[in-house]
Amino acid sequence: MDPELEPFTALFPPADLSDPAAARRQLAALSAAMPVDTTGLDIETRTVPGDPGVPIRIYRPQDAQGAIVWLHGGGFVMGDLETEHPWAAMLARNSGATVVSVAYRLAPEQPFPAAPDDVYATLRWLAGHADELGLDPARIAVGGHSSGAGIAAAVALRARDERSVPIRFQLLHQPGLDDRQTSWSARNFTDTPFVTRTKIAQMWGHYLGDIPATPYAAAARAEDLSGLPPAYLATAEFCPNRDEGIEYALRLLRAGVPVELHQWPGTFHGSQAILSAEISQRQNAELGAALRRALH
Repeated sequence: MDPELEPFTALFPPADLSDPAAARRQLAALSAAMPVDTTGLDIETRTVPGDPGVPIRIYRPQDAQGAIVWLHGGGFVMGDLETEHPWAAMLARNSGATVVSVAYRLAPEQPFPAAPDDVYATLRWLAGHADELGLDPARIAVGGHSSGAGIAAAVALRARDERSVPIRFQLLHQPGLDDRQTSWSARNFTDTPFVTRTKIAQMWGHYLGDIPATPYAAAARAEDLSGLPPAYLATAEFCPNRDEGIEYALRLLRAGVPVELHQWPGTFHGSQAILSAEISQRQNAELGAALRRALH
């Protein structure tokens, strides 16, 4: 493990989702301690109309280059606009893009397909209101962290299949893509920091319930990845999701989709939150730079 990260592993919450309410409180406390820099950003909270409406928070830099529908992590169970506030603001500042942070519905109270339905509704609303929001409808990306990245990949599949919004780019950070958990990293990283095999199983159990997984729930199940938007995909070395992310990137490449894949050595799932570490600074800066290049 990266020596700058190792001392902080004990500060991360226990890897357990058996009590969703307690897990949400832990994540909220962790996020509340993060510094937030909103310099130069116009921030607005709105609700995408619908049944139900979807709360969103829009972060607009000056002279914004395109927009991204951005999805928080949290194992499909945790996270909201407040916990994602530091990260959405950072991404907007680092990328120069308008970031639309989405508070999608959470499992187990609202299992699949509630979350991707909320995100897809937001994507279509954003494209339909691009003029009002001062956006170029041809420069809209989707992305997220962890479970949010998995939802983003699934929404990109749906948008392709339904020929709705022409998504420009996918920004997938440590994505959760495969409920089957048969990869080498999923089978061997049983006790890694923050995310373990048990936590992954709980995550998918809450999200899917009794519903069989489809590609719109677990994007790795899709047989055809052709015609998808170009992607930046990043994985952490000591993460159960590592190999499914790498394999998805390779499958995208084989399907003719341009991909930038970065495997960050010595890191673990969520370790980019340790902002004092040089490797975390590089990770966060590169997310913004990749999005800036894609939407410029």
